[in-house]
Amino acid sequence: MATTVNTAFSEFMKNYVNLDSTKTETARKSRENLKTNIHDLGKNGTLFELASQNDLYFGSFSRKTKIRELDDIDMMIGLSGYNTLYSSSAWDNVKMSIKDKDCQFNDYCDSNGYISSTKIKNKFISELKKLRDYYKAELHSRGEAVTLELLSYDWTFDIVPCFKCSEQDKYIIPNGKGHWKFTNPRIEQERVTRINQKHGGKVLDTIRLVKYWNRKGKMPTMVSYVLETMILDYFDSIAKTPDWIEQRFRDVLCYIKNNIWNAIYDSKGIEGDINTLSYNEKYSIQVRTTNDYNKACNAISAEVSENNQQKAINIWRDIFGSDFPRYE
Repeated sequence: MATTVNTAFSEFMKNYVNLDSTKTETARKSRENLKTNIHDLGKNGTLFELASQNDLYFGSFSRKTKIRELDDIDMMIGLSGYNTLYSSSAWDNVKMSIKDKDCQFNDYCDSNGYISSTKIKNKFISELKKLRDYYKAELHSRGEAVTLELLSYDWTFDIVPCFKCSEQDKYIIPNGKGHWKFTNPRIEQERVTRINQKHGGKVLDTIRLVKYWNRKGKMPTMVSYVLETMILDYFDSIAKTPDWIEQRFRDVLCYIKNNIWNAIYDSKGIEGDINTLSYNEKYSIQVRTTNDYNKACNAISAEVSENNQQKAINIWRDIFGSDFPRYE
């Protein structure tokens, strides 16, 4: 319960939106431990020759935009690309081949002689299953990663084998269809950091709040990465943002309702337009965003112009649901 909008949002963010700090620290330690275990497999020859300099933490947990509950942690494990070549017809259709039979991936090629990302992932699965403290390893539903479940914790690890392009700033990861594709999560991380610093650290909590709103809505939800990209586009386009999170939330909703029909280009500059929502999905999102934007305007007016904290809190509860604190 709360007597002011400010305390209500503070309690809400702490108890329902942001990750628990203790659990976050434990997750980071378990991530480091897993990476060490994987590289031990590489050193003793049971896995592949790895390239630790190309390991990369990525995803919303790494970008600090993850909301409760912590369910997965993403990491890329670098493979030594010695004696390999690649060619591409599109960003998501990269073919890896070997230079000679001394390549460590000689036994992991498909019938056409290309290095099979499926066979690489299956090798990871077979070896990761042997690690202590882990329940099981299996392919991620997208087919890009190997998902490893832990015995002691609620979250899983999505492990993505990767190569680093020496002549361009890109990584090569499985495309879920047996071959590979380009990506570069570093660019996304740098963009998040730059925009958050530009606005005095006010962007990350806004992203998390909007993600919570998106997940709780009775409408087609936006893919988290697409939504996050839209929010970054908004903050990148303005010079200054309000100090209060409820006002930033209102402004983001305004941006979404006005731009949901437009192209949304991925932050990496690789995939192009990532707004693949259908007409009906875009329409439903615009309707809900418009309705909640109007409610947010009314809540802020009740707080600022009418000095009616109870009325404002009740409207925010209408937007976010019963987890938002009641007026005391």
